Amino acid sequence: MNQVTKIVSIVLMMLATAGIAEAAGDAEAGKAKAAVCGGCHGADGNSMIPSFPKLAGQNERYFIKQINDIKSGARNVVAMTAIVGGLSDQDIADLGAYFGSQTIKVGMVKTDLLELGQKIYRGGNVDTGVTACAACHGATGEGMPAAGYPALGGQHTAYVEAQLKAFRAAGRADESGVRRTNDGDSMMMQSVAGRLSDRELKAVASYINGLK
Repeated sequence: MNQVTKIVSIVLMMLATAGIAEAAGDAEAGKAKAAVCGGCHGADGNSMIPSFPKLAGQNERYFIKQINDIKSGARNVVAMTAIVGGLSDQDIADLGAYFGSQTIKVGMVKTDLLELGQKIYRGGNVDTGVTACAACHGATGEGMPAAGYPALGGQHTAYVEAQLKAFRAAGRADESGVRRTNDGDSMMMQSVAGRLSDRELKAVASYINGLK
């Protein structure tokens, strides 16, 4: 069974067993609650600061998991800890519904990184065991909402690059830096990012910024 087949099998299992009770989000209520988020992420979720993620168009399932992971400490984002601490499940669901209803503003891919970035995103690297990003995040970066796999298309290059480096650091015992481990029991992102070269990482991050 190859890597792509394994991923498809895992996704199908997740979809078949998906029955987690979540509060129903109200986008209109979320719009009012999103005022506190606007300074860093933009009023409509399109952050103007490259190190802060764009939230516009992100699927609710992924958004809710990440906020809860930050609240619990499973994902360490110091700047967010105090902000999310007072959010209720309903608040989080409403914010997820609001940002998910917005449209992300797509950026540009660097010309010199386009070919390599496209290759890694769409086909991976068979020689080093890097799985195609499109297998979980969709051909146009739309993600898999039902499985909770995030939308990536249009996300800031700097933010994607930082997250890939954090996953890579978590998957490599000999690499220091910020580590991110909240990618589930399969540790798929740690595994994939751990096999990326520096140039591949930069290229795919740039490609994602211009993906739509």
